[in-house]
Amino acid sequence: MPPPTTVTVVSSYEQEFLGLRAIQDYRVINLWEVDAEIVFQQPIPSLLPFVPILRGGGEASVVQRALQTLRADAQFNQLESLLAFFASFVLETPLVQQIMRWDMTVLRESPWYEEILTEGKELGLQQGLEQGARRQLIRVLQQRFGEVPPSVVASLESASVEQLENFMDAAISVSSLTEFLTFLSDEKAPEQ
Repeated sequence: MPPPTTVTVVSSYEQEFLGLRAIQDYRVINLWEVDAEIVFQQPIPSLLPFVPILRGGGEASVVQRALQTLRADAQFNQLESLLAFFASFVLETPLVQQIMRWDMTVLRESPWYEEILTEGKELGLQQGLEQGARRQLIRVLQQRFGEVPPSVVASLESASVEQLENFMDAAISVSSLTEFLTFLSDEKAPEQ
């Protein structure tokens, strides 16, 4: 699902700092141009959550196949929620829920269930949702880039669920923690 024609896909980065100019050209791989079947044939398990937005990946049967492959790999099975996120762009929500078979049993088996439930009771539903979203974001950052500095964790404390969702989108798409920090500071700047 390519973006609208009004959106330009950038293929270089330029930055000027203290009189120095840095230019980085790179090759952009458009996920919507990548054949979903390659992810299964290679295999490339780290791309499994993105299968719904790959070419030919928007079918329920392909999403189910990606889910089964994710669940079979202990290293990647926690990316199931990310697969559901991308599936929701191409499939109806009830169908995504049916494919994922998310019910109370599955939720109770989640490592975050007890923490979110307890905090939800103590802090209220909204704060519980914020805390859960914050933990998910920090976990994604840790899995992608390693140790997350305490200053970054502290800067996320006041973020709303909507902001955390935007930060999650950035955490998934950036190529480094430094790039994420730049995004974070740009997003927080208007509030100051």
